Amino acid sequence: MAGRILGVSALGLLAFAVIPAAAETPDREQVLVAVEAQRDVTVKALQDWIALPTIAAEKRNTPAGAEYMRQLALDAGFQQAKMIPTDGVPAVFATLDAGAKTTVGIYFMYDVKQFEPSEWSSPPLEGRLVDRPGEGLVMIGRGAVNQKGPQMAFLAAIKAIQAIGRKLPVNLVLVAEGEEEVASTHFDQVVAVPEVRDALAKSIGVFIPSAAQSKDGSANITLGAKGAVEFQLVVGGETSDKYPKTDIHSSNHARIENPAWRLVKALDTLVADDGHTPAIDGWFENVRPLTERQKQLIAEIAELNPEDQEKVLLGVGRWIDDEPYITSLERFYSQPTVNIQGLIAGYTGPGGKTVLPGRAEAKLEFRLVPAMTGDEAVSKLKAHLAKRGFDDVQITVSGGYGPNETEEDSILIEAQKKLFEQTGIAYSIRPRNAGSWPGVIFNGPPLNLPASQFGLSRGGGAHAPNEWFLIKSSDPKVNGLDEATMAYVDYLYVIEQETAKGSD
Repeated sequence: MAGRILGVSALGLLAFAVIPAAAETPDREQVLVAVEAQRDVTVKALQDWIALPTIAAEKRNTPAGAEYMRQLALDAGFQQAKMIPTDGVPAVFATLDAGAKTTVGIYFMYDVKQFEPSEWSSPPLEGRLVDRPGEGLVMIGRGAVNQKGPQMAFLAAIKAIQAIGRKLPVNLVLVAEGEEEVASTHFDQVVAVPEVRDALAKSIGVFIPSAAQSKDGSANITLGAKGAVEFQLVVGGETSDKYPKTDIHSSNHARIENPAWRLVKALDTLVADDGHTPAIDGWFENVRPLTERQKQLIAEIAELNPEDQEKVLLGVGRWIDDEPYITSLERFYSQPTVNIQGLIAGYTGPGGKTVLPGRAEAKLEFRLVPAMTGDEAVSKLKAHLAKRGFDDVQITVSGGYGPNETEEDSILIEAQKKLFEQTGIAYSIRPRNAGSWPGVIFNGPPLNLPASQFGLSRGGGAHAPNEWFLIKSSDPKVNGLDEATMAYVDYLYVIEQETAKGSD
């Protein structure tokens, strides 16, 4: 990525966009002064956090990442923060008692996806500041937008409120996990801890800080997210004596089965001949169709997000079956999927090697929609393969959870609408996010709480090289770090006001 590199100290000389005021945030100008005063510290803190990646799949920086997250919470003013052990990577639980009538739950993830440094324009753990054409000054680094940038902006918001001597308008309960990027393998164990469960039960809902502002300055509200299950299928000498224990000469395929072909045959049963419609037995049994209101929301999304821009962003020229744009969007938000993430077998280097592989592996994922569950999806997969005689295909589930959804009239969502209307920000409402986060842990039993995403920041490249988070916007309509921080300040006050209104 070409761009002029800037140091942190240069930020203080930049003119930031005007931050629109929310009507009822007390002492807002003082809070803004505090936000601006701590800007360099916040940027450096984000860089330092990016420099310590927790990667559950690689067992990297565990439990160091959890201890770092715990200290971040304490530094932000949480009175207590402790590590919660699980059968995998530990989580963090923290509380901030402001003496308020309203309590809000906050979900963080402190882990990030893997990365290959050679694919990046700058070191992925450096947090380098560069000019990004058409956007402004951005920070490049793994975890910059997913989710450390938005989360750091939230921590900066509560620091700024306290810095002027005010108490927060709401109490906070924070839960932060280190396994979101492996489908939250053990997060249910965290919320099952009585102390954590009881603290969350006092809240009016839980939200995850996110970067939900579009390039034109508009905002996105999501009423839920698809569920996700990650798993792998393996065929080879470790699963049956029909296959060799290691790669052998390919001439033996005349008398020995090839595990790669066997895996391909198994995979082919999971989707229809069209290559994309799930064909697992009973797959659509509990899939809830879109409501008329959800279809209306999707139609509004189509108007706000032109089709040609969407295709350019994704690098494609057509949708499945050459369907119309609106049909593709309805599919995007309502279709459960069976996706192959990767296939590995035998030799893949230059030229040939005349081998019969001893092992073949596929990494897959399900995306689930209401009213499916993760356990249901896994059970149906196992039954489907067993019915077809694939007893030599090993299934290993690495993590997963069901979909989540929150009513449009919940306080978390109503507060977002109120904030956007107060500040004149155009917004669209998505029936659900086609991506996933474990909100079902909160709005499923036993808590049954609203769970939402919120954040007026911007970034891109999640899970990809050159992931970035916007620090200083070149467009006054789009939020940089200071504006995103103030949006969290305003949101907490609007939540408090909407809760008070509802109790009158």
